[in-house]
Amino acid sequence: MKIVFATNNTNKLKEIQSLVPEGIIIKSLTDINCTEDIPETGETLKENAKQKTDYILENYQRVNCFSDDTGLEIEALNGAPGVYSARYAGPQKNSEDNMELVLENLKNQENRSAQFKTVISLFLDDKQYFFEGICRGVIRLERSGTDGFGYDPIFQPEGYEQTFAEMPMEEKNKISHRGRAVQKLIEFLKNYK
Repeated sequence: MKIVFATNNTNKLKEIQSLVPEGIIIKSLTDINCTEDIPETGETLKENAKQKTDYILENYQRVNCFSDDTGLEIEALNGAPGVYSARYAGPQKNSEDNMELVLENLKNQENRSAQFKTVISLFLDDKQYFFEGICRGVIRLERSGTDGFGYDPIFQPEGYEQTFAEMPMEEKNKISHRGRAVQKLIEFLKNYK
């Protein structure tokens, strides 16, 4: 089975490719010659994920495709950055700037509870399906670790002493929001038809 993953993020692509079993081939946007930035104008993660699969269907006639949208939701910031996680510090979508702004906004906050949420939108054989994964944790006082991407250096998952950026990818994939959503997607695909 071949499925297009509607993302330009090579880190996400590698993460997903490392999780899917043999027999499922994940194609990238580059593989279908899609170089444009797919719009994300929804007010929820689910809307953004659906918007991306719809875009591929409308513009590339690819029936089997999926996309995801992920947000970091911080309790003390009323769920922000949420749907704006990638561009929290501005349209340049710079991870360092985004982390800096989060740390600045949490400077005097004792409550550092947060969660990552991923919503996957799958379009398969003319039907739409959604899968969600959540990973709870806290925002550290400062960055730690060099692996991962995005907010990984400041997010410490519940039950762990390390940030996502300090974990090997295999370990992170077992407990991460994206890993959990992808596991649901994979189970669905394994049992499909």
